[in-house]
Amino acid sequence: MEKPNRKIFDAHSHIGTMIPFKYYGLPEPIQPTWFEFEDAKAEIKDMDAFGVERRMIISNYGVPDSAQPFTLQPLVLDACEHNDRFVGAIWTSPMLKDKERNEEALKHAGDKGIKALKVTCLLGGSYKPADWDTETRAMWDHMVDVAEENNLVYHMHTSPGGSSDISNEIEFIKLYGKRIKIYVVHFGGGVSGHIKFGPQFIGLVKEGYKIWGDFTWSVGFGPRWMLHTLQETGECWDRFLFSSDTPWSDFWGEYYKLEGCDVSQELKDRIFYQNAVDLYDNCGRKR
Repeated sequence: MEKPNRKIFDAHSHIGTMIPFKYYGLPEPIQPTWFEFEDAKAEIKDMDAFGVERRMIISNYGVPDSAQPFTLQPLVLDACEHNDRFVGAIWTSPMLKDKERNEEALKHAGDKGIKALKVTCLLGGSYKPADWDTETRAMWDHMVDVAEENNLVYHMHTSPGGSSDISNEIEFIKLYGKRIKIYVVHFGGGVSGHIKFGPQFIGLVKEGYKIWGDFTWSVGFGPRWMLHTLQETGECWDRFLFSSDTPWSDFWGEYYKLEGCDVSQELKDRIFYQNAVDLYDNCGRKR
């Protein structure tokens, strides 16, 4: 298949390998992604195959062990230090048991190429402030302070249910989203998530909340609905980015759900490239 005939900035991808695991109690360990990027060289090979100019890289994760993604942090830091095609995110955890790991990770918030913090509740914890005890609230406050002080985006995984449910993240956005930039990964994470989040998005931006997002893992109607809303209203064209979420998702699948949408080339150009440039190149410390 030929490379896309447009500039691409992949705003969300994962680096590093994980051991096979007996997910969901399967009788034998599996590697569900089939392939992974063991290092920056492997990332570059993949980028070149698809004509991707630049890429945001984040620790690979999925094994139900909250310590695991922290072990891949050095890959992110090294790649960003040595190649300007990469920008990176520091891994953080919403759980108190990882407080010391968070502290160690956050020491790198000002490193070259670091533009974001990343968090998920898939491995435990909650985005919902009402679920936090005093210590957990203090830990979140500190991580948000670091994001604000270093002008970093907070990348937050969303799911259509559980602690990562978009309803919980919207409460997080309303608590912190006028202080820091928040990137809503997966557009709410599924059918219910799209329906909960889509109608609120433009209103939240108008209220002054600093939110961005991507359409990875989204069901077909989700990106189509949002893109046509953006096209018809002329609002928030700068707030969505193209992401592949490789190796967990698929480049061509994510690409064509946007490329195949009947909206203007100007809007597509913004989403596939310019919005990521505008967001990430204006984040992090300048070195």
